[in-house]
Amino acid sequence: MKKIIVIVICLFFLTEIHATMKLTSSAFTHNTYLPQKYTCDGQGINPPLKWEQVPTATKTFVLLVEDPDAPSAQHPRPEGPWVHWIVFNIPSPVTQIPENGSISELGAAQGINDAKKNNFYGACPPQGSGVHRYFFRLFALDTKLDLAIGATKEQVMRAMQGHIVAQAELIGLYKRN
Repeated sequence: MKKIIVIVICLFFLTEIHATMKLTSSAFTHNTYLPQKYTCDGQGINPPLKWEQVPTATKTFVLLVEDPDAPSAQHPRPEGPWVHWIVFNIPSPVTQIPENGSISELGAAQGINDAKKNNFYGACPPQGSGVHRYFFRLFALDTKLDLAIGATKEQVMRAMQGHIVAQAELIGLYKRN
């Protein structure tokens, strides 16, 4: 009987460690085009996002939205992907960000993006640069980050090291004509 209990406990923890968190949006599906309203050609507001299958060890979440194809897929920026949005210290009970949602009402903070703003910067690839990919990456952390509003991507990534318990990714596409 003890062996069965030990096996069940081990299976629970193995399942927890290898659980796959899922990130989705009701506005677009993985590897499909973002609706124009979430771009600089529209309202430039954030799309709705929802996540599930969150590990029980999660204390907070970090959301990072980047365009690795800026300024173009053939000539990416040497300094790395264009950062469109950084949201950190999203409390673990929160499992969604509504369209054009207030981050402060969620109890979270925003970092500074590459447009030097503390908010969502809609997809806005240069004209004629082809299709760009927008990576929405969600990280579940076992801690709250000790960072101030306006933290940079580098500061957030450094603070997350050793604290990521799961992550999920959703990719949206956009091309300006």
